[in-house]
Amino acid sequence: MLYYLFYPLKDIFFGFNVFNYITFRGAGAAITALLISFFIGPKIIRTLTFHQIGETIRKNGPESHLKKEGTPTMGGIIVLLAIILPTILWSKLNNEYIILILISTTWMGMIGFLDDYLKIIKKYSKGLIARYKLFGQIGLGLFISIAIHNMSTISDYSTFISIPFIANGMLNIGWLYTPLTIIVITGTSNAVNLTDGLDGLATGLIAIASLAFAAIAYASGRIDFSNYLNILYIPNSGELFIFCLSLAGASIGFLWFNANPAKIFMGDTGSLSLGAALGTIAVLLKKEILLLLIGGVFVIEALSVIIQVYYFKYTKKRAGEGKRFFLMAPLHHHFELKGWPENHVVIRFWIIGILLALISLSTFKIQ
Repeated sequence: MLYYLFYPLKDIFFGFNVFNYITFRGAGAAITALLISFFIGPKIIRTLTFHQIGETIRKNGPESHLKKEGTPTMGGIIVLLAIILPTILWSKLNNEYIILILISTTWMGMIGFLDDYLKIIKKYSKGLIARYKLFGQIGLGLFISIAIHNMSTISDYSTFISIPFIANGMLNIGWLYTPLTIIVITGTSNAVNLTDGLDGLATGLIAIASLAFAAIAYASGRIDFSNYLNILYIPNSGELFIFCLSLAGASIGFLWFNANPAKIFMGDTGSLSLGAALGTIAVLLKKEILLLLIGGVFVIEALSVIIQVYYFKYTKKRAGEGKRFFLMAPLHHHFELKGWPENHVVIRFWIIGILLALISLSTFKIQ
């Protein structure tokens, strides 16, 4: 929005030319996201507390979590506002990538909000029925896939995916691209949701991953950088740099209130939408495989739940009594029950996330 207001004035005053620079607008978006989080955070926390919209802690979880009962939730509202408003303010709104990422984030935000509303306010123990959430995620993945097929800027390689560690590595997977898009967006959305179990854990990891994708978006949107790094040049995708920095700024701003001891939880409103946003960014930038590395902690957390469920079923079928592979799943609870303080689990998982993000970025120069 600001681009359309001020950039045309460059002929009157040359200083307005900065609005054409994506780095300037990206920095503006990150700062705006932080300020929005800091400004509206306390107000939303007070409102949620006043209406007694608090988290219900499951009794079979770690005993140390029982003290968190009643902590305000649905804090994803803060994050969503701090992502969407700066993106609208600082990006080019006619950009196809910006339109798609905003649709993805908003759509899953609404589904997450409905889930939280039914679970916390209407007191439906399971919230929104799982298959309805799944339908929403699959529908979003299908929509994004169809939209990519119809984008003129990438029509020649709409069904291609990038292969890490190979210079200009691309693979055309044809009709498999649609199910892959659905799997990536659905899987990432659910993986972030599963990871959001400790104060600040998912929020910090999202900030780390979004900064990594900001660098990728910037390089992918410039023909000189993409040629130098031997990665696919994606015209106009540089605008995603602004969204990624909005996402990072909003996550860091929310972390101000969500760090241990958390004053508010993001709930499904935040975790489902942020996960979908991360998955959609990976798809739009053709970095679906690299997402496994950048979001490695999310992948491990989701796998730990799958392993726990299937190992329990397997041992119950073989021995008549189910056994657990981990002390508790997702994996962060396993380490809690092994005696790690919550802050240690969070910080160590963040460190792993930073390491994986750096390794993922290094793939561009070792291919």
